Amino acid sequence: MALTKIDISMYEDVSGANNLVKLDANAKIPAGAATNLTNLSAPVKSSSDPTISSNKAVGTQWLNTSSGEMYVCTDATAGENVWTNVGAGTGNIEPLPYYQGTTYGYTAGGSRNAIDRFSYTSDGNATDWADLVGSYTHMTGCSSATNGYAIGDTAVDIINKFPFASQTNATDIGNLVSGSNTYGHASSDSETHGYLSGHKDGALTNVIQKLSLSTDGNTTDVANLITTVAMAAGTESTTYGYVAGGLPSGSVNTIQKFQFATDGDATDVANLTASLGQMQGSSGKDYGYTDGGNTGSVSNIINKYSYATDADATDIGNLTVARKKTSGTQSTASGYAAAGYLASSTSNVIDKFSFTTDGDATDVGDVTVTGYGAAGCQT
Repeated sequence: MALTKIDISMYEDVSGANNLVKLDANAKIPAGAATNLTNLSAPVKSSSDPTISSNKAVGTQWLNTSSGEMYVCTDATAGENVWTNVGAGTGNIEPLPYYQGTTYGYTAGGSRNAIDRFSYTSDGNATDWADLVGSYTHMTGCSSATNGYAIGDTAVDIINKFPFASQTNATDIGNLVSGSNTYGHASSDSETHGYLSGHKDGALTNVIQKLSLSTDGNTTDVANLITTVAMAAGTESTTYGYVAGGLPSGSVNTIQKFQFATDGDATDVANLTASLGQMQGSSGKDYGYTDGGNTGSVSNIINKYSYATDADATDIGNLTVARKKTSGTQSTASGYAAAGYLASSTSNVIDKFSFTTDGDATDVGDVTVTGYGAAGCQT
């Protein structure tokens, strides 16, 4: 590369075009006036953090003048902003996972027709909210933003749907792929569909069914699990459904996952800490959880497995009492295990365990009537 000689006059005439800046008497670059700086935007200054509804442009900076935290908008989707923390602190501002509730959990059925509701904002007993079409057991639950679904039964082909906003009884809105005597599905929710994995209809199956959460109707067969199972624990991330454990005889320890976007078959990605069946799951933002179950005897284990690494589960705590066939739901902060079957009787306990701190569950309330095999929903 050729080197061009610089003319000394370029240093001396600082007013001319294409000339270099002349150093001051201290051999420093002279200070520039702030008025000469262009295309620089100041951060939004507020005494509070931005929210997912601040609705600023991508690249907007936000300074919390109370805490000193600084954020940049990295996703400007209206009502679902993502603000990435670029300051000395931690914690981004982003939408909550669609599959987590913020106000109430529901248990539906469980050898009865009651739909119970309990609060996520204050611990306490459940209240009788509404009724299913009939009394059912060994059900599973799906949730949209506005409705709960209680699905399956040992004798009837049923998809119950009930609204969260009003105390209105459920209606039968469709049928399952395998017909009557179809129960023990593992449920996972995408934003648009509920997925029902495995079940028992006289024999165990590996079918993954899909139910529209916007249009009432029957389920469709969209994929297969790697094995035939029933009464496994279903959870979800924003992109995958997970199926953990389940019966055949003696239970299995497999954790399977399938992709929502492709409706493809499941793959084996990890293992539980033990072979477990007859349970339901709870979904944290980054982890799936199973509670209790059956290892040949009822269990109190709370398993936790990562959505990001597909690593084996770890035992992170215990339920307050060992039981199987609980009703699993989740808030943004906690997993809940309601009711269930003890060694020789049924339970009415609502257990709660933290998504942020591993540890044992606490007893925070009771359902209205003891039962087992109820569907879990949340809003």
